Amino acid sequence: MARESKRALKERAAEVYRLLEAEYPDAHCALDHGNPFELAVATILSAQCTDVRVNLVTPELFRRFPDARALASAETEELEEVVRSTGFFRNKARNLIGMATALLGEHDGRLPRTIKELAALPGIGRKTANVILGNAFGIDEGVVVDTHVKRLSGRLRFTRETDPVKVERDLMGIFPQDRWTLLAHLLIYHGRQVCDARRPRCNKCVLAHLCPSSLV
Repeated sequence: MARESKRALKERAAEVYRLLEAEYPDAHCALDHGNPFELAVATILSAQCTDVRVNLVTPELFRRFPDARALASAETEELEEVVRSTGFFRNKARNLIGMATALLGEHDGRLPRTIKELAALPGIGRKTANVILGNAFGIDEGVVVDTHVKRLSGRLRFTRETDPVKVERDLMGIFPQDRWTLLAHLLIYHGRQVCDARRPRCNKCVLAHLCPSSLV
């Protein structure tokens, strides 16, 4: 493929976004939550676990520990048992209690609204912070780069990087800031339904004519 100019890349990216937005008009965060605190908890649990499994666990978790004060006071063994099926349950329970304790001690029990402050909380890195800011507060501070976003960004030649932070940086340079949160959801939906890791269904892909990796 000939080298693509920055202008041409942005124009192609805009068309990719338009087509995906039309294809998945209901794209949204797949983690069930009712407030920023619940989203933070669910996102911590989603590490190395499916969103479906997390959504099965969180109703009981939120019933027992509805806020930061309740979670900070949780008995470790009880919390581990509730989140056991999400995997790495000991580490996740420790992070949840640590996160809630930090919220009480440093933020009056409320989630902060900056990447720096969120990422300083136990169990929350840049990706999780982006999830919280974009979906709980409507703040487009960055692009969530999970396995789907990373894979599709490479296949679409939006980036040649493999490190999530560098992939995010490239995407932020291509797409307008007000699209960053929804962009991740659109790529995740498409990655799950069409652009499979092992067997991409290029013959059913609305982006086939725009994708350098298309097999059709």
